[in-house]
Amino acid sequence: MTTLLNTAILLLSLSATWLLLWSASHLSLGYALLAAWLFSLVNNTPFALMHEAVHGVASRSPRLNRLLGVVAGWAFPTSFLMQRTAHIGHHQRNRTDEELYDYYLPHQSRRVRNLWLYAGNLFGLYWVSVVAGNLVYLVAPWAYRSRFFAQRLAPALGFGPYVADLVKLPAATVWLEIALAFGYQALLFHWLDLNLWDAALCYWAFALHWSVLQYADHAWSARDPLTGAWNLRVLPVSRWLALNYHYHLAHHAHPKVPWYELPRWIDPAQRQPSFWRVYFSLWRGVRPAPPMGAPADLDFLFPADPPQQ
Repeated sequence: MTTLLNTAILLLSLSATWLLLWSASHLSLGYALLAAWLFSLVNNTPFALMHEAVHGVASRSPRLNRLLGVVAGWAFPTSFLMQRTAHIGHHQRNRTDEELYDYYLPHQSRRVRNLWLYAGNLFGLYWVSVVAGNLVYLVAPWAYRSRFFAQRLAPALGFGPYVADLVKLPAATVWLEIALAFGYQALLFHWLDLNLWDAALCYWAFALHWSVLQYADHAWSARDPLTGAWNLRVLPVSRWLALNYHYHLAHHAHPKVPWYELPRWIDPAQRQPSFWRVYFSLWRGVRPAPPMGAPADLDFLFPADPPQQ
């Protein structure tokens, strides 16, 4: 049942992205803008299915689970093996000093951390950096093991611990997955006769949405790897398209629970900020980091109403 459901969702979502990319390239400006906005939402569905496969719950069959993860990764585009390694590392490092983008530590530059936050999460360069990193691996896989990349560039971009994990992966397998993902994208450009700039508009819209979502479900939450996340409130259609990805606290607490069962693990007594509340709070910039174990910064996220005059 799970395999059939997720396979059907993957095929439908990929088909929808094809239609939206074609619309952006071949229809008038108004329809192109609408297509790009819808693409920013719909392209989250394959990513959410890859996320399910990362945790081994996209299918009960390990082979089909991996196949679903690999094909879903084509829409990003990325390597499933790289994504699995990075995401498992995220669960281990969440809200620690190694993965803290809403705060800055005493030895860190506030300006640099704000640059990471604004450029990476709010302007979409987080997605760009992931895709660019995949492209580097495709044309020069040895670069990941170079001293410059591993010890200077990756740490400067906030990916140091992740690159240290990625270089341990079987290079041939990772390279093949990336080649298939970029091959899929090239095939779409040819098959759908896409315009470069119109397609870029769609992917930039997706980059804006995806990049901020990766930290909106963690920002200002408790400094704890397990509880440092939110169950965000969004419109039902957004939550459905992302396969309950916004129920991120429930996911961190129960990573082996499939997407369609996550609503059962929501504690109604816990605070559920809206996606937009967290999004706009991020524009206020990074703050000094509280110590590990500190509770969620509810006073910052939910400032008290001004006193009545």
